[in-house]
Amino acid sequence: MRSLFKPVLTVVSACLALAAPAQGQSIDSIVRLDVIDGGQSEDGTYLTAIRLDLEPGWKTYWRAPGDAGIPPEFDWRRSGNVGAVAITWPTPHVFDQNGLKSIGYETQLVLPVRITPKDASKPVRLRGEVDLGVCKDVCIPASLKFDHELDAGAARNPAIAAALAQRPFSAREAGVTGAACRLSPTADGLQVQVQIDMPSAGGAELAVIEPGNPALWASQTETKRQGNRLTATSEVISPDGQPFALDRSAVRITVLGTKHAVDILGCSAG
Repeated sequence: MRSLFKPVLTVVSACLALAAPAQGQSIDSIVRLDVIDGGQSEDGTYLTAIRLDLEPGWKTYWRAPGDAGIPPEFDWRRSGNVGAVAITWPTPHVFDQNGLKSIGYETQLVLPVRITPKDASKPVRLRGEVDLGVCKDVCIPASLKFDHELDAGAARNPAIAAALAQRPFSAREAGVTGAACRLSPTADGLQVQVQIDMPSAGGAELAVIEPGNPALWASQTETKRQGNRLTATSEVISPDGQPFALDRSAVRITVLGTKHAVDILGCSAG
């Protein structure tokens, strides 16, 4: 039953770390949030970004934060005239925290966001909050609010352009010729073995498997390469212990290498 308790123990460890106060520091002195404008496109969508500036030595986390991280959660519901929100995540870094791998960003994160308004002829007000963790020697939970009316006439923003350029390659751009998922039952869920035919992304690659269902949890992968094939193995479980089905078309695999990262959406039967 080891793997069943692993996500619970990880959460407990995170909570214990979160309970430890940062000596003499408030969250406002550690991280600052700004909304930056990139203007309205001809198709009516807006390009904007959430910018997080962190004090030196502090970091925050990617959407799949690894064994020791805390993923950010956004609430856009109080926004005005927002029909759809699409986030582009820049390639994150892999950190080693006392033998546990976490995935995220340090110093600054510019997170591009494309907004599709309900009515392109009316103003868009981006209003909400993000819950996240920021960590150094201890971790602190932060709930940061934002309220900003987007500037339709804003010029192209170089910070947003740079963040977009840092996105992972698509499977086609990275030369991926195949990605297959082999599923096999375990005592607690499913073992997922992904075989990806692709050139090396550089160095000791790390593949991150996301099940495509927020109710499911995937363990840190064991990743190895043989020639042009990368194999990543993870266990996917449901924390409530109930049986589940895994939709291969919704599985997302991100390969993090020293040269670049690769974003692969979906896998065939293995």
